[in-house]
Amino acid sequence: MAKDLVLFGTAAFAEVVYWYFKEDSDYNVVAFTAHRDRLTASEIQGIPVIPFDELAKKHPPAECDMFVAVGYRKLNKIRAAIIDEVKQAGYSLVSYVHSGVKLWPNNKIGENVFIFEDNTIQPYVEIGDDVILWSGNHIGHHSKLGNHIFLASHIVVSGLVTIKDYCFIGVNATFRDDITIATENLIGAGAVILKSTQPKEVYSVKRTYPFEKKSDEIDF
Repeated sequence: MAKDLVLFGTAAFAEVVYWYFKEDSDYNVVAFTAHRDRLTASEIQGIPVIPFDELAKKHPPAECDMFVAVGYRKLNKIRAAIIDEVKQAGYSLVSYVHSGVKLWPNNKIGENVFIFEDNTIQPYVEIGDDVILWSGNHIGHHSKLGNHIFLASHIVVSGLVTIKDYCFIGVNATFRDDITIATENLIGAGAVILKSTQPKEVYSVKRTYPFEKKSDEIDF
């Protein structure tokens, strides 16, 4: 029997998460919720949006679980704070792993984790609490992801890598094996990280600039 689920969040991420739980899980999404000052609609996909301060009246913790579907702003600290608030209210947090993703008996996964399709999770990978893995990533063997991390798409994490808490990893970033990414790192799209980092470091790659000629001026 499907268990009722509430999604905390009303932005695009929460809408996407809704469809994955609806089509690829045993959970029944019964409501969205958010802080009252963040509400912009009364329903999403025909599902009611309930202010968080009223949620327990209609959907008490004993009757439903919750997933916090909030993005990566402030290096995931906003989402982390909401998770603390949700837990203090008595709600249990669920994790989601796409049905097409293979997990091994020695993998460990925490709470409020969301793993999209086409992720490769190798043996002995450990994933902490509140980690988002968007589609198409490779997480190499014996790697450890801490808490409150957001990985965008098509990231390669080689074996024996540690990524500590409150990091954001942009699309197509690559990490060599046996290094540690320190807390509160912002790793930009396309970055190649070959050695361990220090806390609060930012890595960015120069963007591609337009060529001085137009496409019809080039012998292509």
